[in-house]
Amino acid sequence: MSAVRVLVVDDQVMIRSGIRALLETGTEVEVVGEAADGRRAVDMARALIPDVILMDLRMPVLDGVEAITRLRADATTADIGILVLTTFDTDQDILAALQAGANGFLGKSADHEELLRAVERVAAGGSSLSAVATDTVVGHLTRTARRQRPREAVSPEELRRAESLTAREREVTVLVAQGLNNDTIAERLFISPLTVKTHVNRAMSKMHVRDRAQLVVAALRAGLRED
Repeated sequence: MSAVRVLVVDDQVMIRSGIRALLETGTEVEVVGEAADGRRAVDMARALIPDVILMDLRMPVLDGVEAITRLRADATTADIGILVLTTFDTDQDILAALQAGANGFLGKSADHEELLRAVERVAAGGSSLSAVATDTVVGHLTRTARRQRPREAVSPEELRRAESLTAREREVTVLVAQGLNNDTIAERLFISPLTVKTHVNRAMSKMHVRDRAQLVVAALRAGLRED
């Protein structure tokens, strides 16, 4: 199995060096480049086509949200996994980053094993919200949605998509937005984890999102919550 190719993006050289050191302790990951701002990150991503980009949000020249937006709009880089580097208690752009196309989040204080697991999940096409970061990130998303409006108002189309969910799909989606994993949802609803996965996949299709992270955002934006 070939190593996961990673581009590290952060305006602080010490953080970039620390992440590189953690990633390169084994053979699973190869750091193919570093960038100190979003514009440079976009240029390097187009040239290198890494498997995963570790993306800071607050940077000079071009911030992380705009960089993600540009990467997703370019056919050359649209499918690259993007894992946002964040401090969960201070970053206010998490919803915007997910809406722009981030695949998940990683705290800058993460240890070696957390970092590798998150990178591997995103490289495999998954989201870091499906494992250890779920409770922290979903909690942040919920608090943010309650105290401030997203950058863009919810469109009628988004509301129609939410209304197209069946009662069970809506129920499962609400539990996903609360940070519960498939096994816990299965226990609560007295169904199998495979059935939960099916409902989650159908909900993602109807909500026009590609992963669990964006399903959380879509649910919160549409006002889906426990009755």
